[in-house]
Amino acid sequence: MSLVLFDALFGSKARARLIRFFLLNPGAGFKVAEVSEKTLIPKGETFRELSRLVKMKMVLERSRKGRKHFVGNEEFPFYTELKSLVSKLNVHAQSQVFRKLKIIGEVKLTLISGLFLNYPKSKVDMILVVNNVNRTKLRHAMAHLEAEVGKEIRFVLMNSEELHYRLNMLDRFFIEFLEGPYEEVTNKVPELKRFIAGLKK
Repeated sequence: MSLVLFDALFGSKARARLIRFFLLNPGAGFKVAEVSEKTLIPKGETFRELSRLVKMKMVLERSRKGRKHFVGNEEFPFYTELKSLVSKLNVHAQSQVFRKLKIIGEVKLTLISGLFLNYPKSKVDMILVVNNVNRTKLRHAMAHLEAEVGKEIRFVLMNSEELHYRLNMLDRFFIEFLEGPYEEVTNKVPELKRFIAGLKK
């Protein structure tokens, strides 16, 4: 299922984004301002949509030290089914969300696992190899990615020189990542294919 279809299913992009956010951050409580910041939804719209979700009992409203915060309701009748749907959605959302990474610099390699493939054992969700990276654009792109998928993305950033060093040193972290399930979003590193082929021998 695409993000566009998921959004249409729940009536609005903002509501769908909030649903993803609370499903992927179970047990955590957030103030309206925090939800707005993490989902990139305007504060007023965030409050309106949260009120709707509270009425549906999909989200619970709590009070802590006199201040309201909101938490996903894990007892909601369709909680498990919705969480499964969101996990599958992230796998198929790549074409939309990863386009934002093209502007951060010379992207040589983008590998995904973890959150994107519903594989919690992975130490990171993404490995990025980028030359001449623009840090401001990177932060902006990652904020949009996290808002789309609903959760903080654990990623490792390096340039081509560091990647070559890690490959030559048979870096354990890199090998463990490649031994688990992963997908290539961008691969402009020919020697990586030879490296992977060597691991499979």
